[in-house]
Amino acid sequence: MSAMSTSTAPRPNIIFIVADDLGFADLGCYGGRDAQFGPVSPVIDQLAANGLKFTDGYANSPVCSPTRFALMTARYQYRLRGAAEEPINSRARHSTTLGLPTSHPTLPSQLQAVGYRTALIGKWHLGYPPTFGPLRSGYDEFFGPMAGGVDYFTHCASSGAHDLWVGEEEQAHEGYLTDLISRKGVDFVERMAQGERANDPFFLSLHYTAPHWPWETREDHARAAEVKDNLFHLHGGNIHTYQRMIHHMDEGIGWVVDVLKKTGQLDNTLIVFTSDNGGERFSDNWPLVGGKMDLTEGGIRVPWIAHWPAGIAPGGVSAQHCMTMDWSATMMELGGAQADPDYPLDGVSLCEVLRHPEHTFARPMHWRMNHRGQRAMRLGDWKYLRVDGHDYLFNIPDDARERASHAGRQPERLQAMREQWEAWNASMPAIPEDATISLGYSVKDMPQR
Repeated sequence: MSAMSTSTAPRPNIIFIVADDLGFADLGCYGGRDAQFGPVSPVIDQLAANGLKFTDGYANSPVCSPTRFALMTARYQYRLRGAAEEPINSRARHSTTLGLPTSHPTLPSQLQAVGYRTALIGKWHLGYPPTFGPLRSGYDEFFGPMAGGVDYFTHCASSGAHDLWVGEEEQAHEGYLTDLISRKGVDFVERMAQGERANDPFFLSLHYTAPHWPWETREDHARAAEVKDNLFHLHGGNIHTYQRMIHHMDEGIGWVVDVLKKTGQLDNTLIVFTSDNGGERFSDNWPLVGGKMDLTEGGIRVPWIAHWPAGIAPGGVSAQHCMTMDWSATMMELGGAQADPDYPLDGVSLCEVLRHPEHTFARPMHWRMNHRGQRAMRLGDWKYLRVDGHDYLFNIPDDARERASHAGRQPERLQAMREQWEAWNASMPAIPEDATISLGYSVKDMPQR
């Protein structure tokens, strides 16, 4: 634990791993079931065992691109127009408004400014060049798709357009996308240990598309032709394919951990693992209800794991409430980056929790969704929720499934939380009238959760 207790310790390397649509209980370390082939996530489970696991961590949104705005800015995503899209879709390819403004400070740009070498390997989903792009928002390097979802083999987006980029150039690469992302991550880590900047820290965003649809494992190359006209893959997939997709990602994370060990960088590398939102149709969210696009717990409560041998004692479990942008604020503090005073952070640093997992502090958290007029607030044990015009009040430690509403029994508490949420909402820009909601399927395709 010496690295965090002395001011002369070197700043850590940081790897921010984000899965796509992973459910709360999909991992073994969060209670997930084994697959037919055995444990689904042994590498990630070991990172949790040797690091710190959070039981009450949340995503900033129950859908992908809004969460990524918060991750990048360490601020509530609602402050930016592009994040009002639920989510940004392929029709925004030529938009000059639906993306992360290049003038806005970001987690990578602020780390870059204090000497970090930066890369995004994997999913961007925050607007397209020439107006937007990773290289314009603080990353030195980029490899991955710009869109929300692509086929794992053809690397084409829902529009049918090829969508795999190196920097700002589209490039064709053969291979299963999860493995390509992992291999590129290995290559980056290896290179960071070499050359005249080998002593400078690095920041790697490793943002997988797994286990997002279409439902393809390494062996499913033939499926690419089958799903090219509808990547939602509504007629296919199953829990077995889904678990194998998670396992492929887990293996790739293992390759990255191995190269960190080989190059002597593991001890002073903070690895943070999470998901951009709750699970989709084949995920396991137990004991939570709902999933992607929902502000019930299953849509926003996600795994959060932090591993850092030099800075975090192994085997810790934290009940601290946190959300995506808090981790961005934490990484900025650890890296010695300062927030731009014109863009004050909404995220709250968790550095003290990393040092002392038993330490917790009050952390009110707010959400809103155009979809179904949803709103939510978590304050201590209590959660205020509105869906389809109905207001609910839940005690989350007692009732994580949100089945027993206290709205009728505690009207004063409900009213107080509703007023707090409305005061917070008044501090955010209103949802624009032209904001879009993109649903890939509905109850006509499968029964409601």
